[in-house]
Amino acid sequence: MIFLQGDETMKKQWAILLVVLPMTFMITLDSSIVNVALPTMARELGTTMAGIEWVVTSYLITICAFILLFGRAGDIIGKSRVFRIGITIFTIGSLLCGFSYSLTTLIFSRVIQAIGAAAAMATNQGIITETFPASERGRALGMSGTAVALGTMVGPTLGGLIVSVAPWKYIFLINIPIGIIVYIAVLKILSFSKKKEKISFDIKGNVLFMISIILLFCSINFSQSLGIKNPIIIGAFVLSLLLLFLFIKIENKIHNPMLDLYIFKNKLFSLSIFCGFTSFVSVGAINIILPFYLQDVLKLSPGLAGLMMTVSPIILSIVAPVSGYLSDKIGSEKISALGLSIMSLGLFSLILFKENTQLFVVALIIGLVSLGNAMFQSPNNSLIMSTVNKSKLGIAGSINGLIRNLGITIGIGLSTSILYSIMSNKIGYKVSGYVEGRADVFIYAMRFVFISITIICLIGAVLSLLRVLRKKDIS
Repeated sequence: MIFLQGDETMKKQWAILLVVLPMTFMITLDSSIVNVALPTMARELGTTMAGIEWVVTSYLITICAFILLFGRAGDIIGKSRVFRIGITIFTIGSLLCGFSYSLTTLIFSRVIQAIGAAAAMATNQGIITETFPASERGRALGMSGTAVALGTMVGPTLGGLIVSVAPWKYIFLINIPIGIIVYIAVLKILSFSKKKEKISFDIKGNVLFMISIILLFCSINFSQSLGIKNPIIIGAFVLSLLLLFLFIKIENKIHNPMLDLYIFKNKLFSLSIFCGFTSFVSVGAINIILPFYLQDVLKLSPGLAGLMMTVSPIILSIVAPVSGYLSDKIGSEKISALGLSIMSLGLFSLILFKENTQLFVVALIIGLVSLGNAMFQSPNNSLIMSTVNKSKLGIAGSINGLIRNLGITIGIGLSTSILYSIMSNKIGYKVSGYVEGRADVFIYAMRFVFISITIICLIGAVLSLLRVLRKKDIS
């Protein structure tokens, strides 16, 4: 629990925010900074691109597997305490990554790093929500969204700069001094009160959830190489669903579950979570498809393609705090509904992309999608965190983080599966990448992807509009 007293309350609030934001930035930075270095890392570690991709995948899977655990732990032993633990583990993991000399040790170190990231990610929104009153919460959560956007924007640029002047290990080693500084600041600013009540921890539920999530993600990731009809892929996917079903049954029966399913009986919370999921599926899809379009179809250099992709985080970093501020003034439901509607329009506009589309048109449409996303995310986060009891802020924040990572991963898997399936049917043989000289086939399949994610996002937009119209009934 975070205690704020006296006239220093306002200063304390913003000091806490300035402590939480750097860790949020670091976690996001580390999910993007490594991508540009993968070819170099593959060469030096003597592995393939398929092998080195596990440096990214292991990080994402681990966060999803552990984030609910730490969210529940935050509610039991204190969010500040778990946040501090997260900083410690993340920093140690970064150190281990920097001293890894094989793919196996690097993946192991990334898992350690991701465990720390999950602990911090599960509690950062809860700390912000617990610290700020409802009248200022949207702005504070908007700044958290800005930290995420900046991490995404700075990551590839900083990663490229580091790799060009120093060994790739420094990509991880730069986290260490930042982690130490943030840790010291946390000790000075956050309070770590001891919980008096003793609450049992749901070990069985936690194990079931972890195994289910790992199997789900592995089935999605390996389906690209093994094929979606592969018996192993089908078996892993079905088993993950069965374990998830068993997890839900157990959570409904025990006294202190890891995931209190009662939280989903709040219609506003559940609806906001689902709307967020539709947006993250869309984000995951466009982030994986657009680089192919920019480099393979428009023949842009990696540098220029990267510059085009920075349109999104730049807009996010500017608009997210503004939308958070507006949500405090005129209501989160209205702003988020408008944002998701604009995002749906932008996604549908992506079907206009051709072999010779002008770059300013590309930037304009990407900007439209990003504007809608930026307007939606901060108010929606505020709605999610404002609808639950303070004792459930940790698990609410972790559910939100889980949905974000799950949505992005499903968006990547779904979009690439649709893309390569349509391309294969069009060209007459199995395709698992861009076919040189057949930009027409890629664009044809790409439009199916954009129409599919538009429909998904539009479902979220319609529901968010209904949330505005039926606000009184949903609360």
